[in-house]
Amino acid sequence: MTPKEQGYYMPAEWARHEATWLTYPKNPDSWPGKIETIYPSYHLFVKTLAECETVHINVDDEQMLQHVRRELDAIGTNMGNICLHVIPSNDAWCRDHGPAFLLNRADKARRAIVNWNHNAWGGKYPYELDTQVPVRIHDLMPDMPLFEPGIVMEGGSIDVNGCGDLLTTTSCLLNENRNPKLDQDQIEGYLRGYYGVENIIWLGDGIVGDDTDGHVDDLSRFVNEDTIITAVEDDMWDENYEPLQKNLKMLKRCRLANGKQPTIVELPMPDVVFYDGQRLPASYANFYIANGKVIFPTYRCLTDNEAAYILEACFPDREVIGIDSTDIIWGLGSFHCLSQQMPAV
Repeated sequence: MTPKEQGYYMPAEWARHEATWLTYPKNPDSWPGKIETIYPSYHLFVKTLAECETVHINVDDEQMLQHVRRELDAIGTNMGNICLHVIPSNDAWCRDHGPAFLLNRADKARRAIVNWNHNAWGGKYPYELDTQVPVRIHDLMPDMPLFEPGIVMEGGSIDVNGCGDLLTTTSCLLNENRNPKLDQDQIEGYLRGYYGVENIIWLGDGIVGDDTDGHVDDLSRFVNEDTIITAVEDDMWDENYEPLQKNLKMLKRCRLANGKQPTIVELPMPDVVFYDGQRLPASYANFYIANGKVIFPTYRCLTDNEAAYILEACFPDREVIGIDSTDIIWGLGSFHCLSQQMPAV
C-alpha cells in the first residue's frame, strides 16, 4: 500500500515543525574557489533557525562535528537546539537528498519517511553517499514507517499546500535523466501515492543557471492553502522573462483541488548574479518557512527590500528575515535547497 492509502500526506512547509534537517556544506567542488565565503551566511541561517526550532545537521565525521559545534557556538547559536549526526554525504543539498517526512491524517501522532532515489539531478555529480542519507536518518527514528518508491525524485522539485495540491515542473520531472521509463501519468501516480495529494499543477521551464533542470522552489511556492507566489522578470530582454511569463500564465489558468482558482502573488527577480562568467540561479522564491520565521535569500540589490515587503504581506504572522546568499548561490542553490522540514506531531 502507498502512504496515501495508509492515510499519510506531506503537510505544508508552514505547518509546525519539530525540526529542520541540514547537511553541512564542505564540498569545494560545489563552490569552486570560494567555499570559505559561504560560511558566515550559512552559520547565520543555522543560528536563525535554532532560535525557533531544533536543527539537525549531518556531518561527515567526529572531527567535522567538533568543528561545526565550535563555529556555531562562537556566533552565539542556541546550542541546546543543535543536534549533530555523523551521516556522511557528498554535498549539502538536504532538500534533495534528505528524506520527505509525512504525517498521518487519522493519527496525528504518526509520521513516516519517504526515501526517494537520488541521482544528483540526472547524474551530474557524485551521489553514492547522498543516496544513503534518508536511510541513515531513518535509523535514528526506526519507529517511523519507511516507504521506498524506487524512482528518482527531489524535494526541491515539488511544493505542497497540505490540502491536496502539488506544484512541479515538466522540465524536471519529465526529463529523461530522471525516470525515462515513466510517462507523465505514471509520475503523477507516484506523486499522489507518496505525497498524499490529489491535484498536480504543472509548470514549464526553470530559471537560467539552475542545474536541477527546473526545480519549482526557484519559481513558485505555496504561501497558504490557496495562494501561490511566483517569480516574474520584468525585463523583456532578460533570458528569464519568457519562461517565467509562461509559468505565470499557467498558474492563472490552473485550479486547486477544491475547484477554486488560486490567488497569485508576483515576486520580482533580483538583479542578475554572475560569478566566474556564469549566470547563477538567484531567486527570492528559494525561501524557507520555519516556526515563526521566513528566511529568504538576498543578493545585495534594491529588489531585496521589495521582496521582503511582499513576503511580509504573505506571512503576516511570521518574522521575515533576509540573509545574504550572494556567495551561497555560487553553489547553484540557496536556503530552501539546503533544508528539509520535519513536521511536528
